[in-house]
Amino acid sequence: MSPKKTKSKQKQKAKTITVQTIKGKLDVTRSGIGYVVVDDASGDVLVRPNDFFTALHGDIVRVKVIKENARTGKKEGKITEVVERKQTEFIGHLQVSAHHAFFVPDTDKPMPDLYIPMHELNGAKHKDRVVARLVKWDKDDKKPVGAVVSIMEADNENDAAMKELLAEAGFPLSFSADILAEAARLNDTIDEAEIALRRDCREILTFTIDPIDAKDFDDAISFRKLGDDKYEIGVHIADVSHYLKPDTELDKEAYKRATSVYLPDRVNPMLPEKISNELCSLRPHEDKLCFAVVFQVNAQGEVKQYWIGRTVIHSNHRFAYEDVQQIIETKAGMHQDEILLLNDMAQLLRKKRFSKGAINFSSQEVRFKLDEHAVPIGIVLKESKEAHQLIEEFMLLANRTVAENIAKQHINKQAIPFPYRVHDRPDQDKLAPFIQYAKKYGHIFDTTTPQAIAKSFNTMLADAKGKPEQQVLEQLGIRTMAKAIYTTENIGHYGLSFEHYCHFTSPIRRYPDVLVHRVLETVLAGKPLADKKMPEKCKHSSERERAAMECERAGNKYKQVEFLKAHVGEVFEGVVSGVASFGFFVETVDHKCEGLVSIVSLSDFDDFRLVESDYSLVGKRSGRVFRMGDRLSIRVVAANLEKRQLDYEWVLGE
Repeated sequence: MSPKKTKSKQKQKAKTITVQTIKGKLDVTRSGIGYVVVDDASGDVLVRPNDFFTALHGDIVRVKVIKENARTGKKEGKITEVVERKQTEFIGHLQVSAHHAFFVPDTDKPMPDLYIPMHELNGAKHKDRVVARLVKWDKDDKKPVGAVVSIMEADNENDAAMKELLAEAGFPLSFSADILAEAARLNDTIDEAEIALRRDCREILTFTIDPIDAKDFDDAISFRKLGDDKYEIGVHIADVSHYLKPDTELDKEAYKRATSVYLPDRVNPMLPEKISNELCSLRPHEDKLCFAVVFQVNAQGEVKQYWIGRTVIHSNHRFAYEDVQQIIETKAGMHQDEILLLNDMAQLLRKKRFSKGAINFSSQEVRFKLDEHAVPIGIVLKESKEAHQLIEEFMLLANRTVAENIAKQHINKQAIPFPYRVHDRPDQDKLAPFIQYAKKYGHIFDTTTPQAIAKSFNTMLADAKGKPEQQVLEQLGIRTMAKAIYTTENIGHYGLSFEHYCHFTSPIRRYPDVLVHRVLETVLAGKPLADKKMPEKCKHSSERERAAMECERAGNKYKQVEFLKAHVGEVFEGVVSGVASFGFFVETVDHKCEGLVSIVSLSDFDDFRLVESDYSLVGKRSGRVFRMGDRLSIRVVAANLEKRQLDYEWVLGE
């Protein structure tokens, strides 16, 4: 064999080794063809249905490349391993005969039926709609094996819809018996030996401030006067890591979920109720274990010194936000002096934060009034009032202080792997057209530095407040922003204008906060540990957070469609919230329900074209313009619950 040919064969072999196995996420199309989507730029891998191994849509897999087109670089492969399942619980129907049962999933993605052993039917019968869990699927099994978790109520469409959203997003709908048993075994008494290891704050005035319907109170504020112009303010956070030990089945389940999901009529929790609502919830008149940041401050809210460590507290009172807001407005009520002083400090902290470059985007959220069957009978817009800001500012202060503290620590001159919460600078490609658009309303941006851009945003938001263009400028401004994520690469938090930031204050509902507590524990003990898997844990937490946000958005959309379904044919005032070549979106003023006015419904009036730079649709003959931010009247013409879609038509002259 010639040296030239040998060299060529060696090159070919090296290439095969390089692309032999690739890790990625399986995306299955409706036609049944799959693509393993990879993070790097090496290209996705096509996988045919017979080569899925035991993988399902959304699973993280390893794929072996068996073909590669030298000209196009397109690859084809076979899945060899399922690294992580996206979804283990499914909704569908049972087919039961005398000796065997099968579960047929309700999904538009190709998926095999589950074989259900007769002893795993859990009381379900033929044709019942159920939730089933994938229990086992070995590579030699013809069918995956499942178990019925629960039976769906036949006439409860809402329950089915919410469960379907959670299941499709990869969130388990229940905890297994083993997980619940492990939680039940946790000791619910606090012994004196544990208290002796902590700062005892039980005699200090302490209270919680939460939504009126909250059950898991994971943060409390303690307050006492130390002298003239000298105060001690403690931010005490439920010590979940005391109960949730690494590598237990309970911990693995919490990591898998990574977050609680808040839907209009339910919470899908990260932790079993024994932990979230009992052991760790900072309920009034009970001793509770906490992780805390205790600040010494003056009346201007300036931090003179701080202490970080473990505490034991005894909450004196449980406030709802509405209670505290009333005290702030009337200057009267329980613990009024402390509440009013804390509020003054919070407002000073808030003002200082914005003066240093934090961006003051306001946001409106919706809350649904539900009847006993979870049917929406009203929609209320949630406002951020001073009571909310009081808690927000002290939580931000604690989060920032913990991150700053960890950033100073090193192991062998290397930074400690830590789940920072970061927010990148605005996307320049999105920012440039927005700046040109804002200029039409007289808002000039200074783009010389990131800080100057933030200052320009705040000036614009202040100037636009109360004006017709306020909503559109806020909406479009938010779209220029990057998404906040968890990562060990600390680039700071642009939106908050913090150099160091993390999530420390909500470990009952967020796994990254548990990770922060664990790192902090090792640092305080003088034995900091370098968790090599921290980057992977950060990535997983960010992905689960995104999935939860999309699930929550879909849940809200479902309820909005359900609400307006009872109002089809009625006319409402709305604001144009988006434009596209196929029509424009309108959000109702009173309910924040977004629907589409299609270009087809406008065709009798004029032929409209999209002007992207102006975020508008313009009629060719009439010159009629539909622009983002415009107020107009719409009629609800259709409300499709299955698609979570609202269709409107423009009402001329209303």
